[in-house]
Amino acid sequence: MDSRGLVSHRRVGDAGLERVPGVTILPMTTLAPAALDFGSPARCEAALAERARGMHASEILRIAAEIRELQADGQTICNLTVGDFDPAQFPVPEMLRVGTQEALEAHQTNYPPGAGLPELRKAIRAYTAHYQGVTYPLDAILVTSGCRPVLYAAFRSLIDPGDRVVFGVPSWNNNHYAALVGAESVAIPTTRANGFQPTAEAVAPHLPTATMLCLCTPANPTGTLISPAEMQRIMLLVVEENDRRKQTGGRPLFVLHDQVYGALVFGGHEHAHPLALVPEAAPYLISLDGISKAFAATGLRVGWCTAPPVLAARMRDLLAHVGAWAPRAEQVATARFLADPNQVNQFRRTMDKAVERRLTALADGVRELRAEGLPVDCVEPEGAIYLSMQLDLVGRRIEGAVIEDNEAIRALLLERAGWAVVPFQAFGLEEDTGWFRLSVGAVSLEDISAALPRIRSMLLAVER
Repeated sequence: MDSRGLVSHRRVGDAGLERVPGVTILPMTTLAPAALDFGSPARCEAALAERARGMHASEILRIAAEIRELQADGQTICNLTVGDFDPAQFPVPEMLRVGTQEALEAHQTNYPPGAGLPELRKAIRAYTAHYQGVTYPLDAILVTSGCRPVLYAAFRSLIDPGDRVVFGVPSWNNNHYAALVGAESVAIPTTRANGFQPTAEAVAPHLPTATMLCLCTPANPTGTLISPAEMQRIMLLVVEENDRRKQTGGRPLFVLHDQVYGALVFGGHEHAHPLALVPEAAPYLISLDGISKAFAATGLRVGWCTAPPVLAARMRDLLAHVGAWAPRAEQVATARFLADPNQVNQFRRTMDKAVERRLTALADGVRELRAEGLPVDCVEPEGAIYLSMQLDLVGRRIEGAVIEDNEAIRALLLERAGWAVVPFQAFGLEEDTGWFRLSVGAVSLEDISAALPRIRSMLLAVER
């Protein structure tokens, strides 16, 4: 026993405790751990806040978990579900990986500033100016742990219960974020003819009563872009609406612009920053970006937003209460990487080519099946890591059983073809239109080549 009354012990198997000379630790209990009784699940559920009781889990993550279990059991599956990258297929930039290790070794492990490290915010400002043609002041840049925190902070900072949030469907998680803040969701149906993107004509009637308009380009789940011309038309409508509100004293209409996939654009298509097209929209735009998708660094958790400085400060203060900072070491490494255009360009050339080859292989395979008269189609890939594929199977039969909906199609693809995909219903679309998202971040060209004959066999078994 030392001067504090503590006894030094070491546990030795089941024989009890043994003294360790010169080492002082708190005594450990020798009692067996008690079984915990958490009571009635129904009673606990009833105690939750109304918003928590109404929360829906991610359908995408549910499907992805199912696929991981099947793969763990040894099943051969072409996993086209998650918007993530297999590091074996898409490793992060070497400079980013090594830079993170070096920052850790240099003990860069304490809390970062709430808005992000100054050197990273400066690098983001230069990166945005160089690649997107827009220069922001530093106090307009907020760094967070990926883009989900700034998405939530934007909704929480701008939306009161009952406010209207306008977005196209299918789209990623807008309906969930709107529900979290008690907003009224205004979902605008989109069509294949418009690349499943909202148009100026479609959003115009909703702007006078909206508090926020959500745009994502290139889009998750569709892999399609809003063209620069269409984006310009939309942003001019936003400026016009806000000019009207200035006269009446109304709250501004904001645009939440998700360009996390903005670096991944193919086939001669163009991604344009809204403020490069309509600079006068600056007071109303929150734009999201990060390293997760552009640099295959989903697990490093470095994202950022650019926003009017007053709004960025409020979002910073909100997120400080939940500790949503990006890790310091990763911020140090990201700052160094983004500040080196040669390294960025070198990685872009390699990664973009690898993503485009996979998307093209999928699209070419689907088109060949369609040319055979099989009920399958796709949209030409334009960006991101996604291909939109349609299977016209609802109402048809396979071995006498009617294929009733998208979930039945998904199950058939998985069971008979080893294809794991996500239906557009996971992105807010209610109708069973046969459309699915296919993600290429976790598959090789060999995986795709081996999987295409399996879907052909499945489709040949469908009664026409």
